[in-house]
Amino acid sequence: MAYSVNIESFAGLEDRWEELLHASVTNTIFSTPQWQRVWWQELGLGRELLLLSIRSGSQVVGIAPMMRQGDVLSLIGDSDTCDYLDFIVARGEEEAFSTALLDYLDPVEWSSLDLHHLLPGSVVASHFAPLARARGYSVATALEDMCPGLELAPTWEEYLARLSGRDRHELRRKMRRLGHHAQARYYVVQDKERLSQDLQDFLQLFRQGRQDKAQFMTAQMAGFFQAMAASLAEKDYLRLFFLEVDGVRAASALCFDYGGELYLYNSGYDPAYASLSVGLLIKAFCIEEGILSGKQRFDFLRGAEPYKYRLGGQDVPVYGCLIRRQPAGSGDPGGAPGFAYGANRCNQHT
Repeated sequence: MAYSVNIESFAGLEDRWEELLHASVTNTIFSTPQWQRVWWQELGLGRELLLLSIRSGSQVVGIAPMMRQGDVLSLIGDSDTCDYLDFIVARGEEEAFSTALLDYLDPVEWSSLDLHHLLPGSVVASHFAPLARARGYSVATALEDMCPGLELAPTWEEYLARLSGRDRHELRRKMRRLGHHAQARYYVVQDKERLSQDLQDFLQLFRQGRQDKAQFMTAQMAGFFQAMAASLAEKDYLRLFFLEVDGVRAASALCFDYGGELYLYNSGYDPAYASLSVGLLIKAFCIEEGILSGKQRFDFLRGAEPYKYRLGGQDVPVYGCLIRRQPAGSGDPGGAPGFAYGANRCNQHT
């Protein structure tokens, strides 16, 4: 069966996109059409959209959500807001997809394919990059960051038992102190009609925690958070947590519920309540909620902040891959990096 590559729009692909994503090897919240469309609308300014479908006959078997800036091609997304990216391909079609995409890109004018935030089993890492190297392209890969996560236990007590003795003791001590010193409760907001107002409370707490977070949350970034939250809430993927102390919202965490996992995307807290460890405890309560709701895994996402390991996180690596057109007569650098990645999104520091 012949494969073809077609330029598409978000609207034309959305239904098939979701079907493919659920059938692909890297099914994450950041590759959903809802996330990708909002990112493009809110943060894609100055780039050219290159949204491609790969078809076998009339059937879409893969999607390459790409963009162009100058002579550089990349996946839709950026280091500030996205943790995992990849091509979206039906299982078993990865080789044919990659071949067809390379055939399409070969005559197109570009100098490099800059592909970030790749899990070890991604289509880029397992199929596309090796085929590109075999065709004579220069392919360099590098470790980009770690994404700690943990497989969730069936019960909270079993989760605690898996922590080290010291970490378990400290978490229990902090939870007791919170209970002794204040009337405290945590909850997930449920009223979608109040989402915009609740998100403003989250953004305020996010900005309060540290100066760099306040600088990160520009008007443009706040607009992205608002649009992203509204879009994901429509699919019931959004979970916005609050921890109240004496009736005051002291900490908040923005999470995603997707594919049997709970993702901790970002958080903030009021420094006036730092003595009660509300920054750490809101994350522990998110883990507890994940256990109670039957989630299989909790993902802290990118960054090696110490609290993630105190709460049981285990590292999962993410990689970057830079593919360049190789000048005639030059040798493949053999995977030596030759490139670097900048700072990531403001992570959820306690």
